[in-house]
Amino acid sequence: MPSMQRWGGGKGAAMGKRPTIQSVAERAGVSRGTVDRVLNNRSYVKTEIRERVLEAIRETGYMTPREIHRQAVEMEESFPPLKLGVLLPNWTDYFRPEVLRGIAAAEEELRAFSVEVVLDECQTDEPGEAVRLLDAMVGQGVQGIALCAINDLTLEAKASALADQGIPVVTFNSDLPDSRRVCFVGQNYNKSGRIAAELVSKCIPRLGQVLAMCGNLEFNGHRRRLDGFCERMHELGFPSSQIEIAETFNDYHVTRRKVADTLARMPGLAAIYMANQSIAGCAEAVEAAGKRGQVRVVVHDLSEQTRTLLANGGVDFTISQDFFRQGRLPLLLLRELLHLGRVPEPDQTATSISVICSQNMD
Repeated sequence: MPSMQRWGGGKGAAMGKRPTIQSVAERAGVSRGTVDRVLNNRSYVKTEIRERVLEAIRETGYMTPREIHRQAVEMEESFPPLKLGVLLPNWTDYFRPEVLRGIAAAEEELRAFSVEVVLDECQTDEPGEAVRLLDAMVGQGVQGIALCAINDLTLEAKASALADQGIPVVTFNSDLPDSRRVCFVGQNYNKSGRIAAELVSKCIPRLGQVLAMCGNLEFNGHRRRLDGFCERMHELGFPSSQIEIAETFNDYHVTRRKVADTLARMPGLAAIYMANQSIAGCAEAVEAAGKRGQVRVVVHDLSEQTRTLLANGGVDFTISQDFFRQGRLPLLLLRELLHLGRVPEPDQTATSISVICSQNMD
């Protein structure tokens, strides 16, 4: 793998600003117009001034836009072909089409660098299946992998083992923080959970009961959202006795049943926080119990289904994240690491977190 020779080069020495016509003019003691005439080989420039400008160009390292473009093309042509893998979880809903759109955008951007992308998807949440698919990718010759998977010891060990083989791993959406992955691309999930708690706390009575639902605690993103939510609720004076936690595995039927059961057991339920998918199951259970508008519902992400629920009052607020970025950025970072030796920052978390209601969906 010749491209791997460039990995590990670090971030490189800090570079100054690129020389400009103005910097050349200042060094030669002439006007910008004179430099332009020399660059374009026009007449009316004295020989000694022309020599002074050419010397200033050499000393500053100034390059014309045409030279910069030519250098970029030559650099692109010098990179060896690269094969990158992407492994997705068995999620559908809004996540999949937006992430795939980001992956397609990255493929288009990287085509000039002879980068091929191998894409596969898990059918279950079983760590063993993800390991087998990762091994299959390695067998196809991938040199770097973008991975979204459950936070499991087996997968952490696998990501670290891939690093030992010289195959860097960038996690996205759901992290493997204790592995030797290169970096994580996603949202600041703890912060987004804390924002959800802030919203809920301002919408319900001080003694109101809350149902906090998580898709799968083994997905780092879901767990960190829930942790952030509970941390902030406790800081705001809501004890654990007022917050019931349920795991739904992102299943519509499980979600609807658990919400319905909780509403039957806790007639004073004031709010539901969903750190997961299957929002329709929650909204339908609330509607069936005649509690729409009485039980506040705060969720994540902005699918078409969520838009509809925001518009009709089935959901009060949603907190969005950029799935397109999560599909696109890992591949760009892997390319820069493998071709240029640029090591990314460990956490590429998006700083902007949007709170959306029925009035600002667009």
